[in-house]
Amino acid sequence: MGPAATSGDQRGPRARRRALGMNQGRFSTMRDAHRLEPVAANPGSGTVLAAWERFVQGEDQVPAVRPLVAISWHRCREQYRVDPHLTAAPIAVAEPDRTPEHDVVFAELGFRAASVAHEMGNLGGVVTVTDATGRILAEWGDQATLARATDSNLAPWFCWSECAAGTNGMGTALEAHGPISIRGPEHWCQAFHNWVCAGVAVRDVVTREPIAVLNISCWRSQLPAAAGSWLANAATLTQCTLKKHARDSGAELVAAFTQARAHSTAMLAALDTAGKVVIADDMASVLMGVPASTPAVDPTLRWNPGLPELVGAVRYAVRQAAHNPDWVGSTQIFTHLADEPTSISIRPVFSSGRLIGNLVSFGASDGAPLPQAEASASPRAQPRRLVATRDNRMVLLRLPEVAFAESEGNDVLLATDQGRLRAASPGLDKLDGELADAGFLRVHRRYVVNLSRIREVERGRKGELSLVMDDRTNTMVPVSRRNAPAVRRALEI
Repeated sequence: MGPAATSGDQRGPRARRRALGMNQGRFSTMRDAHRLEPVAANPGSGTVLAAWERFVQGEDQVPAVRPLVAISWHRCREQYRVDPHLTAAPIAVAEPDRTPEHDVVFAELGFRAASVAHEMGNLGGVVTVTDATGRILAEWGDQATLARATDSNLAPWFCWSECAAGTNGMGTALEAHGPISIRGPEHWCQAFHNWVCAGVAVRDVVTREPIAVLNISCWRSQLPAAAGSWLANAATLTQCTLKKHARDSGAELVAAFTQARAHSTAMLAALDTAGKVVIADDMASVLMGVPASTPAVDPTLRWNPGLPELVGAVRYAVRQAAHNPDWVGSTQIFTHLADEPTSISIRPVFSSGRLIGNLVSFGASDGAPLPQAEASASPRAQPRRLVATRDNRMVLLRLPEVAFAESEGNDVLLATDQGRLRAASPGLDKLDGELADAGFLRVHRRYVVNLSRIREVERGRKGELSLVMDDRTNTMVPVSRRNAPAVRRALEI
């Protein structure tokens, strides 16, 4: 994927920076989108360093620190328990499951990293590509910086996830959406305070799980001004291939559904590997509360069935089918508008040897029984608290304090007893999955509500529903037509 750049460039720093900035084909595309926050002139800011020292000692309020960094520090201290005095990243020990699509992503990011290796080397920087575990797969840069990076194990085969190395460009990008920057003492581990880095994760367009990270790191110097635009553009272009594959897979799932429907009288639906509905027949659509016989080939238009047991069973099926393509399973789940559990059979669907989803037959019990723990478990562990941000502070919310969540672009706003706050968790789909078994319900593509905070239900002239929420302003939340059955069942109306 290209040799590492050498350090023989004799141009001065200003000329080298100008050469990097003038590389329009690499760093200037999408210049007006996805900008990183400006890099401070002094990455080792005393204010941030002092905040880091207080936080390491147990203090929670760090007003001088950016919310993204403060939330990452909280994960490092409370959840991952990373030693802030760790001097080098640990070696990666696990080989993740890889698919052909993942290999395509790694190759594409490797090409883009190699294309700017010379410019980054001239600035004393390195470019890295990691997998979804934070394990560095490849690295480019000048020999002097590469040698310095090796002192901290910023090198292939070492792990830079947050749970391994704390707050850093690669690990924190795996936890966030869009380009992020980590500067100087914003790093959780003191040994990395001399680095400034920026990274972006490429995510599976169906499951939204990260596949890889492209990262730039500089030693005691500023990042290129266009680094954020370049990273965002690289991720967008890399995901174009994934989006095409996802649409093709959706069309193939619809074809598999149509073929199976012609040979079976069972209620049938096709779900992708994330548990989203691609198509369902008339009866299955009622059980899941989704539109009937309406293909959703595009991954951004697929429906969340709002049935945690079903989604959990499908994800279990994905894991089983990855090791045994002939696997077929069965279990029982509760569905919308039914007081008793319904039997389902799950059959994986493959295309060119690649798992693209599952056919789910309702009222059937073919295949090996799923373990009860898998069948009844929600896709994600139920959170005890939600983390939100206000100015430069983290706000830890108890679930009863949240009336509803509303999507606003890529952000999620929480209506709370303390007013409107931005959720630390990006994306309403992710929040919906986390809260599915905690008394919250998706009622609209833009809203997830706390069922215990609904004050009134209003019925429109055409039968449409709106919810009057128990928040500061008694907000009216619309209920979409496809979510109305689930709302009526949840409220027993």
